[in-house]
Amino acid sequence: MRTFERAAALAAALSCVMMSATPVLADPRDGNAQRASRQSSRQTQSQARDQVSIVLESVTPKSAQPTDKVQITGTVQNRSGAAINGLSVRFRYSGQHVTSRGQLAQFAASQPSSILRGAPTGSASVRALPQAAAANGKQAFKVGFTTRQMGLGQFGVYPVGVEVYDASGRVLGGQTTFITYVPAGRQAFTPVKVAWIWPIVSGIHRANDETFIDDQLAKEVAPGGRLTNLVNVAAQSTTPLTWAIDPAVLDDAQAMNAKGGYSLMSGRKKTTKRPQNAVGVNWTRSLKEASKSEPLFNLPYADPDAVALVRYKLGAHLNTAYKNANEVTTATLQRPPDAQMAWPPSGSAGRGTLNQLAKSAKLSPKSGAFVMSSRDFPVQTVTPSATTTVPTDAGAMRAVVYDEGLSDIISGDSRSPGADTLIEQRFLAETAMITAEAPELPRTLVVAPNRRWDPSPELAYNLLKYSATAKWLDERTPLGGIAQARPVDRPYAGYSNAYERYELGKNYLAEVQDIARRAVTFRSILNPPVNTYERGVLRMESSYWRSRYSRSVRARDELDRGLKDDMDGLRVVLPANKRISLAGTSGRNTVTIANDLRGRKVRFRVVFTSQSPGLRIGRLRPADEGVIALDPGKKIQIRIPLQASGNGNFKMVVQLMTPTGERGRVYGQPAEITVRSTEYGRVALLITGGALAVLFVGVGVRAMRARRRRKAEAAGDGSTGVGPAGTTGPQGSGFPGDGSGYPAESAFPSGPEFPGGTGLHSGPGFDREAGPRSDSDRWEAGSGLGREAGSASGPGATSGTGSAAGSGFGREAGFDGPSGPDGESGPGPRGTSGPGGSGPSENRAGFTRGSSGDGPSAFGRWDGNQS
Repeated sequence: MRTFERAAALAAALSCVMMSATPVLADPRDGNAQRASRQSSRQTQSQARDQVSIVLESVTPKSAQPTDKVQITGTVQNRSGAAINGLSVRFRYSGQHVTSRGQLAQFAASQPSSILRGAPTGSASVRALPQAAAANGKQAFKVGFTTRQMGLGQFGVYPVGVEVYDASGRVLGGQTTFITYVPAGRQAFTPVKVAWIWPIVSGIHRANDETFIDDQLAKEVAPGGRLTNLVNVAAQSTTPLTWAIDPAVLDDAQAMNAKGGYSLMSGRKKTTKRPQNAVGVNWTRSLKEASKSEPLFNLPYADPDAVALVRYKLGAHLNTAYKNANEVTTATLQRPPDAQMAWPPSGSAGRGTLNQLAKSAKLSPKSGAFVMSSRDFPVQTVTPSATTTVPTDAGAMRAVVYDEGLSDIISGDSRSPGADTLIEQRFLAETAMITAEAPELPRTLVVAPNRRWDPSPELAYNLLKYSATAKWLDERTPLGGIAQARPVDRPYAGYSNAYERYELGKNYLAEVQDIARRAVTFRSILNPPVNTYERGVLRMESSYWRSRYSRSVRARDELDRGLKDDMDGLRVVLPANKRISLAGTSGRNTVTIANDLRGRKVRFRVVFTSQSPGLRIGRLRPADEGVIALDPGKKIQIRIPLQASGNGNFKMVVQLMTPTGERGRVYGQPAEITVRSTEYGRVALLITGGALAVLFVGVGVRAMRARRRRKAEAAGDGSTGVGPAGTTGPQGSGFPGDGSGYPAESAFPSGPEFPGGTGLHSGPGFDREAGPRSDSDRWEAGSGLGREAGSASGPGATSGTGSAAGSGFGREAGFDGPSGPDGESGPGPRGTSGPGGSGPSENRAGFTRGSSGDGPSAFGRWDGNQS
């Protein structure tokens, strides 16, 4: 019943004029406001169809004395498009005072003709309106009665009104309001102590710290703007206030004054640059001056949806919100908050949320208090004092309960014609009615407008003035004094499950939490670590987003894009085709890391991981294995030891990591690189080069012999010029080195990046000791390039100045004829071996190959050319 009465009361306050319904936050507190707004909208539409409109512009006096005359002034307009015969306005009243706040709400929702007594026709309280009677005519009026004529005698609230009718007596419209009567002489009541909470809260205007999603705040803090009006009114008033400030507003106001201007979203994924704007800084100076001598308390930064955060196990975010709030307030206003209050969204919270708010705001049973709505406390016959207690895990804690009915009334739209007058009269009537419920009982009252209250400056100023001048109110006790008063028993109904549908949703908060986790990762690579997205996450958790789903998603997506762009500023520079080449089975390749973040130093680690069994990654240099520091705009190249087991493409992943102390936390997305191995490394180059050198030497020696033989034959001496058989000379393999046919150990990669042995991968296809593991390998085990000189036996193997048997070459390819004892041409079949069986034979390609003797071939086995 009480809820209906409040809704009806607000409807009456707003239905007096032609106005459109004001959008309201879809939260529990505004449930009544929503219904009232819809009702007001219907009444406004009905009024638009009415023939006339009536606007009340003033009611005097605000509180009537025995000798006063109650007068109502206003304007009537004929909107019918035709003349109305006998159009008149008449004052209506009741000599009976209102007996309860519920009855007051019923009067406010009713037309005066149905509940009030009309002034007699022809009296001074009836006025003809000939100008308004004309088509589309408009005329002002003033009507009223003296308090004696009305029969007022007892302290209380009396309904009055005005109605418009035509010559036939048909009522065409009307408005109901109230007058408070205070008898002369000694007061028969104890004034109620009233305290005001003055909210400085706005919407969410930024996504990340550098991008505004709208330019609304610039309008609110400009001269004549909503927040400027609130600060100016408070500065002009002498009524004590307690300021409730969302520090995100102060933060945003400073951000508009950033050097170089600020970015403003102009569409999805588009921003425009706005010039530096000092209007926000000027406004904060005014706020600092206006609030310097009055108590203030912080809302947590960006006024987060505390109930939803606690419900979804994100209560720790409230700690972060309060920490940021205290930092911003202290830095901007040069004073810390000095009133310990915690005001949950809509003034409603369950026990879990109260527990978390108490920890975050540092409340205790002995200090501080919650600010809560009367909606969650059972209705009583007499409005009780504001101070009570609520249960928490730490024990009963104090709460100051603001009057929800008053908050709904004064938070109504005051921008339409005549709205101010009705709201002022209703505020006076409600407070007088509270006093009249128990005139001898001392009580306290807290008034807290809607968080984003947008009154006209005249209304805001007058409400504060009436709090100080109304005889039934005493505004000398501030909120802190009320909070410390003796608590009264007000049963707490708790947080209704029906309110959950107004909260921020689980899926939405889950995506915000994902951004928060990545923001922490980004913070950890900055040097020094700074979470530049911490406040952005808090903005996305604001209770402001209740009922603003589409806007909240756009803002969240913008925050996500900004974070992704910043995280991509530290990146792995990949080739266009994401490939690198490995010229052989092992070697070092370079990967580049770039820091493209503006003005931000970074610290990170990098990890390389093989994704292919045939690719082995060695140890990095110590400087590259640890934490790497990189200045803004700089790049660093890291050399990676790689070893592949053969030809082909291999996958490698490069992953940036947060610095030591955050070990195990990946940074950004992994970069996948294809390593292409050609197996044409240093060993193969030495072998190939050596073979070519030997081939050319052998051809040259043979050519020289042939030349000498031709000269000898021409001289007729029969000598070959080579020397006698059996002449001793130095023996060798024909290769530099140790005669083994292998390059030196240093030709293979070694060192700490490949622990053990030569550092080569000991996988299939290569074994340093045993040689190849299958015939499919190109080079046979131990083949080298031939045995050491002199290792072969049999004729033709003795040392000499010519090419000796067992030298690793045997006959030169492409020359016919068997060897004689001295190495010269002699009789015998081509390619046969001497008694020792060590002589080499030739294959079809012209390369010698080993015989069945005990010596290896000159080039080992040559696949595909064996006979």
